[in-house]
Amino acid sequence: MTNRRTLIKTTLAASALMLAGLGTTGAAMAEELDTIKEKGVIRIAMSGAYPPFNFVNEQNEVVGFDPAIGTEIAKRMGLEVEIITTAWDGIIGGLLANKYDAIVGSMSITEERDKVVDFVGPYYTTKRAVFTKPGSGITSVSQLGDVKVGVTLGETHEEWAKDLGYNVSTYKGLPELLLELDNGRVDVIVNDSIAAILAMTEKGQEFAILDDLETDAIGAGIAIREGNPKLAAAMQEALDSMMEDGTYVAIAEKWIGADIR
Repeated sequence: MTNRRTLIKTTLAASALMLAGLGTTGAAMAEELDTIKEKGVIRIAMSGAYPPFNFVNEQNEVVGFDPAIGTEIAKRMGLEVEIITTAWDGIIGGLLANKYDAIVGSMSITEERDKVVDFVGPYYTTKRAVFTKPGSGITSVSQLGDVKVGVTLGETHEEWAKDLGYNVSTYKGLPELLLELDNGRVDVIVNDSIAAILAMTEKGQEFAILDDLETDAIGAGIAIREGNPKLAAAMQEALDSMMEDGTYVAIAEKWIGADIR
């Protein structure tokens, strides 16, 4: 959780901000909670392409577990929420460029990301999984070096697959990944287990999971810009209260079908 993480990352944060095209350093940034409260609105970002966690419905509304969590956090902070969708591979850059105030988009907490942003949470956990079509003949992770591997651009799974030297194809989001697997343009896809299983089950798409993948649980957190302990604390307090009074479980049951803390 944020209160257990160091907030002293000035050099790395300043470098990231320069890359994002900003002319200031982390030290010069004011605490943002006061500014957000003055506006009465917190802007949260997500890809909008990660069902059932976040996606665009037939009414062109961004819905799912992530926007529901973000909206409830905002409500408990006395704020309205503005949901912004953006490409996943540039979502941290957009946060650092002040295009929104937080990322509530199922972002895995990693050491690399924690060098340039701060995290609230985690607000759920999942695991990496490798999926293929039934009858594909692919039954083991040891075979992945000889097949086409589909991943979402900018996700931690892309880095994992490339580090292992796999033949990787990147896509914009989970719906495109599932289509490519179904059409046989990739042999396997790598994704967070919960999201992929739920999405394929919803579609009626048959799948098989490689059961010999060794992976740790992955925590998803809410990313905010560094140097904002008041904002982090307020968001964490809202999240904790949701988990304590049953609201979190109700949201999780609605969108995921289970408590995924």
